[in-house]
Amino acid sequence: MVEGLYAKLREAWKKPDVARLRELMVEWRKGESVVKLDKPTRLDRARALGYKAKKGFLVVRVRVLRGGRQRHRTNKGRRSKRHTIKKVLKMSYKWVCEGRAQKKFENMEVLNSYYLAKDGRHYFYEVILVDPQRPEISKNKDTKWITKKTNQNRVQRGLTSAGKKSRGLRDKSPTNKSRPSVRAGKRRGK
Repeated sequence: MVEGLYAKLREAWKKPDVARLRELMVEWRKGESVVKLDKPTRLDRARALGYKAKKGFLVVRVRVLRGGRQRHRTNKGRRSKRHTIKKVLKMSYKWVCEGRAQKKFENMEVLNSYYLAKDGRHYFYEVILVDPQRPEISKNKDTKWITKKTNQNRVQRGLTSAGKKSRGLRDKSPTNKSRPSVRAGKRRGK
């Protein structure tokens, strides 16, 4: 069977050229943490997640620091016995990147995101954003679902793929205590 372009691109990104990726990351580190791109770096992944090369779609590369999140350490006054420095966030790095992209481009909605690379200090993700006000989006039957009122601020409400995964909503078993939400599971007493 003959493989197409996207299959070749997918295979190339499974084991990327380390030297080339290192050069790219040096360039990415010099720029800002949220950068608007002309076209996706991983075209196969972007297309699989719903990206189209037309007006209303935007791809953004986001850089986020790696490592544990910490609270400020108290150096004066009384310290609580339960005071811990390590802060355990329920948000994954991917979800954090989506939120930062949404914050920079407020009129856009996050469609999805995908992993690019990581080095010793940073993770790099690309986020696909959609402009729901554009007629190219609102009149197309495949994309008009994002213009509905129920899909506003998807990232902040954890409705993107990364958000749902971090909230534990991938597992649909009846024993999953985080469905329909963590608080609802606790109220039911299961």
